[in-house]
Amino acid sequence: MKIVNYYRKENINTFLLILPWIVVLFLFWLYPLIYAGYLSLTKYKTLTNQTTFIGFQNYIRMFQDELFWKSLWNTVYFSIITVPVTLIISLILAELVNNKITRFKNFFQSSYFLPSITSLVVISLIFTNLYSPSGYINMLLRYLHIHTSARGFLLSKSTALNSIIAMDIWLSVGYYMVLLLAGMQTISQDLYDNAKLSGANFWQQFIYITIPNLRNTIAFVLMIDLIKSFQVFIEILVMTKGGPLYSTTTMVYYIFENAFNKEDLMGYASAIAYFLFFLLLILSFFQIKLADKK
Repeated sequence: MKIVNYYRKENINTFLLILPWIVVLFLFWLYPLIYAGYLSLTKYKTLTNQTTFIGFQNYIRMFQDELFWKSLWNTVYFSIITVPVTLIISLILAELVNNKITRFKNFFQSSYFLPSITSLVVISLIFTNLYSPSGYINMLLRYLHIHTSARGFLLSKSTALNSIIAMDIWLSVGYYMVLLLAGMQTISQDLYDNAKLSGANFWQQFIYITIPNLRNTIAFVLMIDLIKSFQVFIEILVMTKGGPLYSTTTMVYYIFENAFNKEDLMGYASAIAYFLFFLLLILSFFQIKLADKK
């Protein structure tokens, strides 16, 4: 009987310890998720709080909406460019800091990491000025006699999204470099010493020792970077507001635009949000499966 009471008391204490996390999970994740699913089946007017059940009409409208497909393509394009390029640059920087830089090593680590802890709004405003017609980038290009758009990078349909992509890569590489560097420092030095004795050069060591031993870290970096790139929003809101001509409208920005800038499209925005949720769920599932394969 004492043993039963002891375990009962332990279970109660454990439940009390995790209760705050359960409450937060329900209030800020589970409840909004369920409520958004309900809203996606309705026509909800924000100002009057009037709700009309319309079934799957929002989902039908979504697949017939040209701007939805435009925002989906912009998001996919953003991810296709940023994820691999960010990973490659982060790997190179991590390898350089780990093996090639001995003096001021901590300084370089902190310098690369600093942009990732700076306010994204501040960085977006700085790059907005850099990309403007009178910004330093255009001034430098004109000095080098390279043709630039008179409207600046962010007001040109052909360069706006690529400019934001470049900023995002610069912003992200330091954070992922630190993650990859931490993984590199767990690899046994004996592997490299044996490889050197066998005549392996730097690239052979990198390909056959570093990369295989970083497999789990690389898979983690790819997953969180892919999720982040599909959720890009603040840069778009601050720098272009989806323009020019919807060339930088991503899915999350399109959700925001429909939910808060139009009176009766909260349900439609919820349907797009649910589509994005399940899309990321599927992509994450396949990434986990691929990471498990040797």
